[in-house]
Amino acid sequence: MAKKVYVTRPVPEIGPKMLLEAGLEVDGSSEDRVLSREEIVENIKGCDAVFCLLTDRFDAEVMDAAPGLEIIGNMAVGYDNIDTAAATERAIVVTNTPGVLTDATADLAWALLMSITRRTVEGDRWMRAGTWSGWGPMQLLGGDMAGKTIGIVGAGRIGCAVARRSAGWKMKVLYNNPSPRPKLEEALGASKVDLESLLRDSDFVSIHTPLKPETEHLIGEKELSLMKPSAYLINTSRGPVVDEAALVEALKEKRIAGAGLDVYEEEPKVHPGLIELDNVVLLPHLGSASIGTRSRMSQMVAENILAAFAGQVPPNCVNPEVLDKRKAL
Repeated sequence: MAKKVYVTRPVPEIGPKMLLEAGLEVDGSSEDRVLSREEIVENIKGCDAVFCLLTDRFDAEVMDAAPGLEIIGNMAVGYDNIDTAAATERAIVVTNTPGVLTDATADLAWALLMSITRRTVEGDRWMRAGTWSGWGPMQLLGGDMAGKTIGIVGAGRIGCAVARRSAGWKMKVLYNNPSPRPKLEEALGASKVDLESLLRDSDFVSIHTPLKPETEHLIGEKELSLMKPSAYLINTSRGPVVDEAALVEALKEKRIAGAGLDVYEEEPKVHPGLIELDNVVLLPHLGSASIGTRSRMSQMVAENILAAFAGQVPPNCVNPEVLDKRKAL
């Protein structure tokens, strides 16, 4: 009997097509929305693999709905939506899709940085509303970028890619990361500093740290108070890394100049205070949303699933300790 894969949401066709061509039974939701917990529990019964997204939550109870589950293939770099400890306990392989979305997400971080700094979204609203009456020397004055200091919080693949893009503006680069990045230091003259120094000295703070218990609300009232009144905060990592309520107050009181956000604490909900403000640009989690990137992510999930079914180590296994358990089965 062919192994069965459930796809939780419509995705670029290359991944599901690969699975079908390999002789697997592929089923999935045809609705472009987040399935409820109850729907996922019902739909994965009898499945050997799940092809899921960051918006799908997999805890022990959900996994137990499919006792034969061998692999959860997550179409994302982050996998905080999956209880990996529970998966390992049940001998379920968990995989992600790292590396492929580095450039797309770094590009988007810069799109946010430039949009909020030069107030392009506000300008677009003026034009569409028909309220622009002609050029004026004091209209929508924004910040400067060339020669400024950018602070990278979390210098992984994406953080380093964002830093490298600053060379075109001849920026000074500061970074905060558990381990040093000698290549970044050599290429850009970047300096590794503690978080407080980074926040105090940066004109732009771009967040790229993963979501862990110790990074939840990493940027809160205290941290925002350290930033310059002329500084901008950019977040393309995970929403809960920033305390949105504290950010709203900082923006309202002009304690920082502005913010650009692609992620939120309670997606798809956005703090209502953010909606009301002009000094923040809000995007609907577009970090990896390029045609090439999302297609490659879909392909990587399929590759991971096929490798697991072939008894191989999946290219992007995030809980490798589970492999010994699977061998013992």
